[in-house]
Amino acid sequence: MIRSEPLLPHRGPAVALRGLKEIWDDGCLASATVGEFLHCLNEDGGMPAWAGLELMAQAASAFSGHRNTLSGRAVRVGYLLGTRSFTAAEPAFPPGTELEIEVRVLFLDESGPSAFRCELRHQGRSVASATLKAIEAP
Repeated sequence: MIRSEPLLPHRGPAVALRGLKEIWDDGCLASATVGEFLHCLNEDGGMPAWAGLELMAQAASAFSGHRNTLSGRAVRVGYLLGTRSFTAAEPAFPPGTELEIEVRVLFLDESGPSAFRCELRHQGRSVASATLKAIEAP
């Protein structure tokens, strides 16, 4: 597994991903465990489904960080511009839930704008999905 922290501009408790399990030319597969990060948790330690957007955004950012690193460029700060078609099978995920985050590039321009199709899975079952639009700072 590739540690996600060197590929993200985030540090410390802001890093929600455990790492990248696989990387492809057009995306990646990341992993996270509910409760291993400190933000966006319910009083019982569970994660509301909408917080899965942060996992998706971090996985897309780690993918971009990997691409930049391979090209000899520094990891760049990215901004989530919006989301479309967010769906979730559950309202929240309990503490300890192991999630996989698959990110696939829909559009990627070297000048910064991008779009990704993202899916959260638990034990192979899709539990949330969305399309994210983002931009990287120059």
